[in-house]
Amino acid sequence: MRTRSTAADTPLGTSTAVAVADGAGVVRGWSEGAAKLLGHSIPEALGRPLSDLIRPVESAAHQADTPDLAARVGSPQGWEGRQIVRHRDGHHLDLEIKVLPLQDSGDCSLRLVLASDATRTWWWSASRSLLEGVTHTAPVGMIMLDTELRPTWVNDAMEHLCGIPRERFLGRRLGDVLPGLDIEHTEAEIRQVLETGRPSMGCEYFGHVLSDPDQVSYSTSCFRLESEDGEPLGACYIVLSTTEHYRARKKLTLLNEARKRMGGTLDIPRTAQELADAAVPGLADHVTVDLLDSVLRGEEPPPGPADATTAASLRCAGHRSLRRGASPPVPLGEPCGYPPSSPIARALIDGAAALIPALDPMDRHLVAEDPARSAHLRDLDLGTHSLMVVPIRARGTTLGAVTIGRWQPKGPFQPDDLVLAEELVGHAAVCIDNARRYTHEHAAALALQRSLLPRELPEQNAVDAAYRYLPADMEAGVGGDWFDVIPLSGARVALVVGDVVGHGIHAAATMGRFRAAVQTLADIDLAPDEVLAHLDDMVSRIAEEAGDESGVTGATCLYAVYDPVSRLCTLARAGHPSPVLVTPSGAARLMDLPSGPPLGLGGLPFESTQMTVPEGSILVLYTDGLIHSSSLDADQGVQQLLDALSAPQTRLEDVCDAAVGKLWANRPGDDAALLLARTHALGEDNVASWDIPKDSVAVAPARTEADRQLAAWGLEDLAFTTELVVSELVTNAIRYASEPIRLRMIRDRTLICEVSDGSSTSPHLRHARTTDEGGRGLFLIAQFAQRWGTRYDRNGKTIWSEQPLQPTGLAYDSSFDAFADLDALGDLGAHDVEDTGRESRQDKPPPRSWSVAS
Repeated sequence: MRTRSTAADTPLGTSTAVAVADGAGVVRGWSEGAAKLLGHSIPEALGRPLSDLIRPVESAAHQADTPDLAARVGSPQGWEGRQIVRHRDGHHLDLEIKVLPLQDSGDCSLRLVLASDATRTWWWSASRSLLEGVTHTAPVGMIMLDTELRPTWVNDAMEHLCGIPRERFLGRRLGDVLPGLDIEHTEAEIRQVLETGRPSMGCEYFGHVLSDPDQVSYSTSCFRLESEDGEPLGACYIVLSTTEHYRARKKLTLLNEARKRMGGTLDIPRTAQELADAAVPGLADHVTVDLLDSVLRGEEPPPGPADATTAASLRCAGHRSLRRGASPPVPLGEPCGYPPSSPIARALIDGAAALIPALDPMDRHLVAEDPARSAHLRDLDLGTHSLMVVPIRARGTTLGAVTIGRWQPKGPFQPDDLVLAEELVGHAAVCIDNARRYTHEHAAALALQRSLLPRELPEQNAVDAAYRYLPADMEAGVGGDWFDVIPLSGARVALVVGDVVGHGIHAAATMGRFRAAVQTLADIDLAPDEVLAHLDDMVSRIAEEAGDESGVTGATCLYAVYDPVSRLCTLARAGHPSPVLVTPSGAARLMDLPSGPPLGLGGLPFESTQMTVPEGSILVLYTDGLIHSSSLDADQGVQQLLDALSAPQTRLEDVCDAAVGKLWANRPGDDAALLLARTHALGEDNVASWDIPKDSVAVAPARTEADRQLAAWGLEDLAFTTELVVSELVTNAIRYASEPIRLRMIRDRTLICEVSDGSSTSPHLRHARTTDEGGRGLFLIAQFAQRWGTRYDRNGKTIWSEQPLQPTGLAYDSSFDAFADLDALGDLGAHDVEDTGRESRQDKPPPRSWSVAS
């Protein structure tokens, strides 16, 4: 509200001097106000020089070099300013003076001089108000110090800011009054201002004051106080509290750092620990993160807030404390056991955060029902005086709770701290839920992958095999690596490793399709290069069917077939790393194979390589995940693999451990499969063969030779079934195939009978009618043999059968009554062969399972 001013307060009032002077500075007019203000009466003033009446104080330093008022009056433009003048009785006056040029009717030029006491004007009142505001109401703290840096004046804001009465400031050093602040730098700042006269601005300090138990932040400015002659009298030190801005920046920094720290992995316990680490010490002195048991297992918790039963299933997942050596309330991963009345259980059930500013650590609601754990909790972080409990919720689902405590003398938690805690826990909740979802999906994909990989290696005599399957870490996800050992006809064995591009459940499912396809192709005894050609077509079909949804863009594969009779190994690879051959002497080298294109490119040929492998050698097949990682390139990995395999090892398991220990230390982000096979050879005493002429009379001699060989092997009990098999196979070859015809018998885990010929025709099984004279030969072989089938090579085909070494007994069939002796059985194959050109293989119904647990 504006107040009415008096005449004395106005420029033309009685306290304002009005004078008229001519161009020479002689007074021609003098008012009552001038007489009252300056002490010269009107008669005394008229006709005298204006400089005699308004005399500047000569000793004022700032007026020493300025012209006197007479010179100002002579200026044609007029003048206004402020001067300190001497009253008639000798005291000083601070005057605001204005000189205005006038022109009368004649040619005489006059000057109107106005002078007012500056201490009685409105701006003088404003100055007094300003000083009063600085002292009492200003929001910034101010201290005036003398040249010895002792406070001589303190305003109210500084008194409130420091929490110390101003009487304790006066006459004492700042370091004695405020020991918690950075006094050394503060006094250095003030001394520099006193010495140079240059003010300082924006210096920021941190410390503790009595008014705030937490650390405070303040920004300072300082300028020098000077006398009239420019000598330093002291300094004015201004302090602006920036604590709120500092704390806001600190909280924002805490959130930003927490967001960077959390969620970098998809591991639930690790993410929970990252939450605890992010909150200590920035927000709290100790933090415990408890998660529901179902969340830690990756399962879907029930939607909405938890109930009492769910709250009781909490497990400790993360803990951090400022106390050195402090342990969590219970070991990580163990049940927490909070009672239903505890703040943690209530926060879970209510779904709302709780702030307990003043805490009684002996409160029975804060401890467990278990006495031993209750005693541990009472000892844990002794002195906790403030507590916050925040439920971990994401997407409408409760995942757990976070207990945040403070035991240092910082003061209790405030509502702003609870807001910060909720933001921090909210971000962590999303990360934990993402990790939970991924854990669930990863577990499903891993279960699928394990169900599709071999559970145990099949029994066979061609090689001794050992393997290691190393799944990728959680971040990379389930991969598509696989391996297999597949017994083939003729005592041979197929060794396979492959790698589907990509990760996840699609890669695992595609891997299963590949493995099934490889086993099917192996059953029909295709050459390795033909197997890869069929797989290449399969990848193309998968890509066309799935489009971009599967994420599978190709695969690599290595397929090898080892024959223990000839010790020949035939290999082909499709974009896969070269295998390693370790000789019986321990020398390891890469096998030189054509690389071949990766599967899925389509239309490109594959090439097989055949080589003789010494008995006792080790064939090493692996995927690139074993030799390549972010810290290891493929060449270095291959060299390390060769070094590990070259070490003298006797057991294959030891060789596996050596290779894995050498290469798996860096935990690559991809699956890795390693398959070792030590080769054996079937000696001549286990193999017998005969050339058969293309003449029906050769059937009986073939049976005789087979009986003689069975007797040499001590397998006379197999004579009947073996003669029947040999009769049928040899008769079919003589009647429907071309030369050369050869019969071979192999004693292995089973008795193998093979008849090779130069024809590509394929037999197939059919049921003969009762009136048919033939057509029962292959049916009989299927009944008496454990397995039988046909394989092809460049020179023709081989029909083979396998019988168990222990006779199983013959089931009576009325169709046998038509034959008087075994010679007649030689004619049974007359109607069993059709020139279909198809590949066929018939196995006896008992299935085989060669799965291996990863």
